[in-house]
Amino acid sequence: MANNLLIVVLLVQSSLVAGIDINRVRKQVASYKDVANRIIDLSLNGAAQNQSYNRLATFTDKFGYRLAGSQNLEDAIDYMLEALKMDQLENVHGENAVVPHWVRGDESAVMLKPRVHKLPMLGLGYSVGTGPQGIKAEVIVVKSFDELEKRATEVPGKIVVYNQDYHGYGISVRYRASGAAKAAKHGAVASLIRSVTPLSVDSPHTGMQDYQSGIKKIPTACITVEDAEMMWRMAQRGEQIEVFLNMSAQNLPNKISRNTVAEIKGSLYPEQTVLVSGHLDSWDVGQGAMDDGGGAFISWQALSLVRQLGLRPKRTLRLVLWTAEEFGGVGSQSYFNEHKAEVDTMSLVMESDIGTFTPTGIQFTGNTNATKVMSEVVQLLKQINASNLDTGGEGTDISPWMKAGVPGASLANMNQQYFYWHHTNGDTMTVQDPVAMNLCSAVWAVTAYVVADLDEVLPRDNHIHVRVALH
Repeated sequence: MANNLLIVVLLVQSSLVAGIDINRVRKQVASYKDVANRIIDLSLNGAAQNQSYNRLATFTDKFGYRLAGSQNLEDAIDYMLEALKMDQLENVHGENAVVPHWVRGDESAVMLKPRVHKLPMLGLGYSVGTGPQGIKAEVIVVKSFDELEKRATEVPGKIVVYNQDYHGYGISVRYRASGAAKAAKHGAVASLIRSVTPLSVDSPHTGMQDYQSGIKKIPTACITVEDAEMMWRMAQRGEQIEVFLNMSAQNLPNKISRNTVAEIKGSLYPEQTVLVSGHLDSWDVGQGAMDDGGGAFISWQALSLVRQLGLRPKRTLRLVLWTAEEFGGVGSQSYFNEHKAEVDTMSLVMESDIGTFTPTGIQFTGNTNATKVMSEVVQLLKQINASNLDTGGEGTDISPWMKAGVPGASLANMNQQYFYWHHTNGDTMTVQDPVAMNLCSAVWAVTAYVVADLDEVLPRDNHIHVRVALH
């Protein structure tokens, strides 16, 4: 072996991997009933009542939307750093991350044939522009990628309009993500995608899309459900459809942004961590109040409630407000790359990014033993009807940690209407409810505090890390 290469192999075993004494765990968690009730009471009825909502309203009214790469986002981050310090949290700082800088610019779309009709639209992230002359072209309307392939010979020189049915966000979002690339492969000059939503009030939804290497980049935008369906009906009647599209979108050089960090240091094991999070950036529409102002501010509130009660858990509670989540979790990946040595000391990662409507409990991803522990923790939330433990803890920003084996949690809430406002001009404070945010804050704070104060970290499977050090 070369002298300048040292390979250190560490076998890391989590506590109680082979099994846990569930009766002991149940007794220990039950001992937190009084402190959990104090947290809940402070959030719902005490001095912190409506605090997260009011803080969020002040923030969103002051800054509005916060697109990655914009000065507005950086000003909002500066504001948050000062606010967290004023809230007497510890180790408040920003950590740099290189983020994309996409600018929407002016944009418009008009159907010229078979009649003149202005099409509400929103360009998609990373989209190129049309050029100053715009694009005027005939339209081909398809219902699926399969239909696009079958009609590929009709595509060259046309604008492809997708009128895909909504089969849930996770399925239908593929048209927004890949629609431009698949259309361009067959010679389309632009693509217009039916907004990914189960309900529309003539409102387009934006979001990120992905170009593919080796395929020409074409302008792409979302149009409303109503207009996509109208053009489909016209096409079925054999009517010729023509659209004029004008987009001045630009992809500018990357910029430096920051993840926003604050902590309550652990009393016994400060090097071990429970991380709570939401993302501070948003799309450049609405106020970003729901996606993800609510998640970011209940995460702040989780630490704030603990601090206001004078509590200090055994492990460190760390708040991270991510940057550039909307462009694919860019900020969180940067943070993970810098902190991945902490994988073994991270007990739980939590992210709220699927709404802060009335909570029902926690969604959780972890091994069998960790799930048993969390099943006991959520029982502390019975009095506010939020004691469900569902499978499938998720979050773009915590996914790198979860892939590395760290247990992950997200907020389960009554968010059936989340995709009504998602990535639209309707994502404003009007969507948020102060009582629901009080409840969500309590759920988030109780869960984070109790897990951070247990005798042991959450169990996880055995895993081996190979660390290579060069000398």
